[in-house]
Amino acid sequence: MVLDNKVMLITYADSLGKNIEELQHVLDTWYQDAVGGVHILPFFPSSADRGFAPMRYDKVDEAFGDFIDVSELGKKYYLMFDFMVNHISKSSEYFKDFEEKKEASEYKDFFIRYKDFWENGEPTEEQVDLIYKRKPRAPYIDVYFADGTTEKVWCTFCEEQIDLDITKEKTKNFIKDTLVDMAEKGASMIRLDAFAYAVKKPDTNCFFVEPDIWELLHEIENVLKPYKVEILPEIHEHYSIQLKIAEQGFWIYDFALPVLVLHALYNGEGKYLKRWMEMSPKKQFTTLDTHDGIGIVDVKDLIPDEDIDKVKEQMFSKGANVKKIYNTAAYNNLDIYQVNTTYYSALGNNDDAYLLARAIQFFAPGIPQVYYVGMLAGENDIELMEETKNGRDINRHYYSIDEIEQEMKREVVVKLRELMELRNTHPAFALEADLQIELPTPNELIMTRTFGEAKISLHADLISHRFHIE
Repeated sequence: MVLDNKVMLITYADSLGKNIEELQHVLDTWYQDAVGGVHILPFFPSSADRGFAPMRYDKVDEAFGDFIDVSELGKKYYLMFDFMVNHISKSSEYFKDFEEKKEASEYKDFFIRYKDFWENGEPTEEQVDLIYKRKPRAPYIDVYFADGTTEKVWCTFCEEQIDLDITKEKTKNFIKDTLVDMAEKGASMIRLDAFAYAVKKPDTNCFFVEPDIWELLHEIENVLKPYKVEILPEIHEHYSIQLKIAEQGFWIYDFALPVLVLHALYNGEGKYLKRWMEMSPKKQFTTLDTHDGIGIVDVKDLIPDEDIDKVKEQMFSKGANVKKIYNTAAYNNLDIYQVNTTYYSALGNNDDAYLLARAIQFFAPGIPQVYYVGMLAGENDIELMEETKNGRDINRHYYSIDEIEQEMKREVVVKLRELMELRNTHPAFALEADLQIELPTPNELIMTRTFGEAKISLHADLISHRFHIE
């Protein structure tokens, strides 16, 4: 199916039911008119990071089903797949072959070897300081080859995610072949995970390196153009980078909206939210929640720094069961750019505030994405997080079919589904529609969408969180 201007669900293959077949049952039973597309988070065999350390892309993890299940789902819902353009699993056949055969390996060009990348085989202290990195030192792992030698190889994220050398012909062919295979297997859209890290050059920050990053994006775009498959570059950074990507004609994420909506609902004022939505491009996907935490870095300069700090504090004080310790080393999480919580719990498990947040999202420019926990107005899963000691698992609950059946009886879940259905069917939600935003008083928000003869308005009180739609 081609991309459609309807709500996209974000879910793991085993989170709404235990596999893709059960996921389809859930959607067909309760959400046929509420969900138009599905972003199935990485469903390939993987060795870490809940699918984001893929070992291969030509196979579905057997626990989730197979490509026939994916194809069946794709007959009713447009699909987004993930491609980790920056890295591949350390447990993949490609890397294992490199460890075993070293120079004789047909995959040796896949990886960025320090001895070849840096002038003297090692970066200087100044070069390390320049790198936009996720580790307190140079980004590498020591590779122990079968012949007894050791070498440093570039590794940005966890030790199971080895960076790819996108400059080499062998890697370019792997990328091209994988993308074409995904297009042929039913992807309407491909999300480029961690793409901003993919280009590395000495004496740069190795993050969103221009103009090379544009060359990479346009190369990928050209590979997929004959298949009418769109790409969605994924990046958490200053909002100006998203706007740059939009100017080049690509789809982007609106990762600023989650914190701006929280700020408006916590403090009863909509001026920063209004200004951002008036700046936002129409060719974007909006989010309130994803499989990661709520991004803080994305709103830098959209609201004053003191207000950003205030919202972070309010997440802990006004949110339900959101504690600072969940964002520390005690829960394997030192990412200062995100706060781990479900969006429903960030709003204190308050039904009115939560439904208003979703209504604002649906009226905003772009196509809304709704994360599966958010679709069921899920509270923080403290039990799962304590079991795994992974802070992000607070927002990664596993729902059984029986549990979903119970959740569907909750008024907030039913009302959210109705909002999703309205967003999918009313003609004023066309992507090209005009959006007018008014603040008659600081805490009163009116959003009006107009497309041709069609018109729809959201009237909201940002303090009481009551709203109605005309």
